Amino acid sequence: GAWGELDPAALKDEGNTLFKAGDMQGAVCCYTKALKLTDNQAESAVLYRNRSACYLKLEEYNKAETDASQALDVDPGDMKARFRRAQAFQKLGRLDQAFLDVQKCAQMEPKNKAFQDLLRQLGAQIQQKSAQLSSTDARVQQMFSLLLDASANDSDRQKAAQNLVVLSREEAGAEQIFRNDGVKLIQKLLPSKQEEVVLSALRTLVGLCTGHQSRTMAIVNELGMEQLCAVMGSGASTVSLAACHLLQVMFEALTEGMKREIRGKDEAILPEPSKELRSMLRHLLEMMPACNVSGPGRDSAINLLVKQVPRKSLKNPDNSLTLWVIDHGLKKILEVAGTVPELSEGPHLTDNSHMSCSVLLSKLYDDLKSDKERENFNKLCEEYVHQPGLGAKLRAIQTVSVLLQGPSDVGNRTLEMSGMMDAVISLCASEDVIHQQVAVEALIHAAGKAKRASFITANGVSLLKDLYKKSENDRIRVRALVGLCKLGSAGGTDFSMKQFAEGSTLKLAKQCRKWLCNESLPPTSRRWSVEGLAYLTFDADVKEDFVEDKNALLAMFELTKSEDKTVLFAVGSTLVNCTNSYEVEKPDPQLVELAKYAKQHVPEEHPKVQLKCFFYAELVKLLEAGVVSALGCMVKQESPALTEACREVFLALVQRQEDRGTVVAQGGGKALIPLALDNTDVGKIKAAQALAKITITSNPEIAFPGERIYEVVRPLVSLLSLECSLLQNFEALMALTNLAGISDRLRQKIIKEKAVPKIEGYMFEEHDLVRASATECMCNLVLSTEVQKLYVATGNDRLKLLVLYSGEEDERLRKAAAGTLAMLTAEQPELCARIPTTTTHWLEIIQALLLSEISDLCHRGVVIIQNMMQAEKSLAETLMESEALEILSVLAKGGEGKPVPITKIAQNCLDKAVEYGIIRSSEGKEKCKGTEP
Repeated sequence: GAWGELDPAALKDEGNTLFKAGDMQGAVCCYTKALKLTDNQAESAVLYRNRSACYLKLEEYNKAETDASQALDVDPGDMKARFRRAQAFQKLGRLDQAFLDVQKCAQMEPKNKAFQDLLRQLGAQIQQKSAQLSSTDARVQQMFSLLLDASANDSDRQKAAQNLVVLSREEAGAEQIFRNDGVKLIQKLLPSKQEEVVLSALRTLVGLCTGHQSRTMAIVNELGMEQLCAVMGSGASTVSLAACHLLQVMFEALTEGMKREIRGKDEAILPEPSKELRSMLRHLLEMMPACNVSGPGRDSAINLLVKQVPRKSLKNPDNSLTLWVIDHGLKKILEVAGTVPELSEGPHLTDNSHMSCSVLLSKLYDDLKSDKERENFNKLCEEYVHQPGLGAKLRAIQTVSVLLQGPSDVGNRTLEMSGMMDAVISLCASEDVIHQQVAVEALIHAAGKAKRASFITANGVSLLKDLYKKSENDRIRVRALVGLCKLGSAGGTDFSMKQFAEGSTLKLAKQCRKWLCNESLPPTSRRWSVEGLAYLTFDADVKEDFVEDKNALLAMFELTKSEDKTVLFAVGSTLVNCTNSYEVEKPDPQLVELAKYAKQHVPEEHPKVQLKCFFYAELVKLLEAGVVSALGCMVKQESPALTEACREVFLALVQRQEDRGTVVAQGGGKALIPLALDNTDVGKIKAAQALAKITITSNPEIAFPGERIYEVVRPLVSLLSLECSLLQNFEALMALTNLAGISDRLRQKIIKEKAVPKIEGYMFEEHDLVRASATECMCNLVLSTEVQKLYVATGNDRLKLLVLYSGEEDERLRKAAAGTLAMLTAEQPELCARIPTTTTHWLEIIQALLLSEISDLCHRGVVIIQNMMQAEKSLAETLMESEALEILSVLAKGGEGKPVPITKIAQNCLDKAVEYGIIRSSEGKEKCKGTEP
């Protein structure tokens, strides 16, 4: 009852019952609640000890060890707790500690067989480990001497390098390398001219640092950051990326350490890793303005700062890393923002550097907590922009452009500083194309921020019109056009597009398409023509023309493959306009859709813009032109431009069943997986839903080849939540049913993602289809012995539910429940004897299956009877005394339309009854009467 919720003793008993029934998660829940409510130390100790046992079963060995230790803190003589801790230590590979614990247990209870067994086992493991250690020590030293010996042949050195990497990935091996002065030796490998050697050195360091704070600190101090940053800043892209990956692993090891109290792993309490972190950040910031750093190396440094500096969650109050970076490095980041790549002075940039810079500035600004902190950020930006001289003016406007694309409030403020707008106007009139370009781009970015548009329109429109009409240079004209389009959409109705330039939107769009297809223009200018289309395709006529223009579509998709990620946003927006995949009205609560869906029709969802037939015709054209591969590239590059918009396009593409094949063929399946794992909440759900749709209607093993199929499970399980609509729950259940039917490894993955209790929850759902699909999913999961054990455990109604559902009216549900029952009774014969205890109607239900016109149901019925009869003679007797005997006799005769397997199994049942001596083997199948001879 309700009081039980607050009574620790009752909670403990409930936990014990659940534990015995095999429901570990439930038991953990009860013990945890009880722990919160009890202040008695001795009671707490027992609860910790019990919860530790659950964690052992759940294979969460760290938690099991922590809980057992808590119990031992209260009562060091608690042998159960000590034995549990020993088991946890053993699983965690901490054999010495496990040995000490079991030794104490065995001293206290020398006769206990379990203690003696574990003691022997550990003794053997420890011996084996020490033999391994001394042999690997020699191997490590040999590997290093080979690597450092310039005269050794290349293939030997490569083999040694690979062995080193493999060794570093295991805790014992990593310790070994570290102990044998590995860091110093690796330091000698880093300057090597052979890319392979450098890569192995970096990968070995990754092994040493992963998740290990104290080793990482030692490596930062011993190697110093110069060398690693220099490798990252070098030209060779594979090496640069490997160094970037290493730095990310080091960051994570250092920052994780700040968050977690470290128990057991590194016994000494570690100092705050701030010194090492500061050293890493300082070196990354120094890479920003450095001219000897390659463009990709600098982008890597920016992306590392984006990932590592701002808080991952605003619940964490500590934004000290961000404040430190702003104080020590904001101006260095602005150096990158202010660099005009076409002017050769300044650091090397890639096409993405400015975009990445905007993202970083935005993340830093969003991580600030108070007006005072924001004011300081603004002040530093204004100081940077306010440097005298023409070169400085150009850089200032370039910086404003980058700020407007990042923390736009800051960008707007700097643009409104005195003299800035004048500088833009004078640069627009400059003879120098580069100057014009920088100025026009600043206007474009300013125009996109609607609330400032009036301030820009006052000066901007006439400037841009002039440039569009008079400029000789297409690079300037295309940018001016985008500026005008942007102002048109920001200015709202009174300020309509129609007044612009040459009048009609169609003409402007035609011009954009022309530029888009003009290969003699530099890619950045062609990218701007897509930006123009992103605004113009709001217009239905423009849209129609564009979708008809195969060359322009192909040219647009070609651009997405370039290194320049900023184009992706424009392409995404254009696609959204072309496919109208705006937010769709939610289906109505009656879920008419679900009913349609069961027959595999996709629900008709009406976009707000009613362009239905048109919409599909366009999608087909987009698919033909390779939109999926283009979106796939966007996903692969983890582009910050992959906004909601592009994700929506993906969903639009899998809405129609006929198109899913094309989506899969173009590799859409694998592109959806990362979207479903790392995304906004809405985005995650949408991507997961797209995955579900593909898994339902195409062969999952082809759509998600190889290991990928295992990655689909988590996104699908995420749809099994109350936050999602019933339609989404339903699609996820159908998709999981398909996966569960493929292999045991997939079933294991589904179980590991904790899907089983959720699926069981949906077996109680009121909606017929959802309930049936959850039961179908269970029918496939029951192939796994782990799930069978849940049914074997007593004290729950799982079996009863299946028996009752086998008698429901809904045919789909009946098939699924009876199928599950048939499978379970075959795999776990002990369940057969429990069927009669589940409900008084059990016999009617099974007889009704036998009598069913639907041969699937009849088949399941005879299998269940066969399993029950084989399990126990007494069950066979009960069944043969009922009408089942008569029905089976009829079925065994076969005849019209009765499937052969049913006839055969029915005959088996009768033969079994004869064998037991319950009936005589005469034609009449007379019962043996027990009374008279």
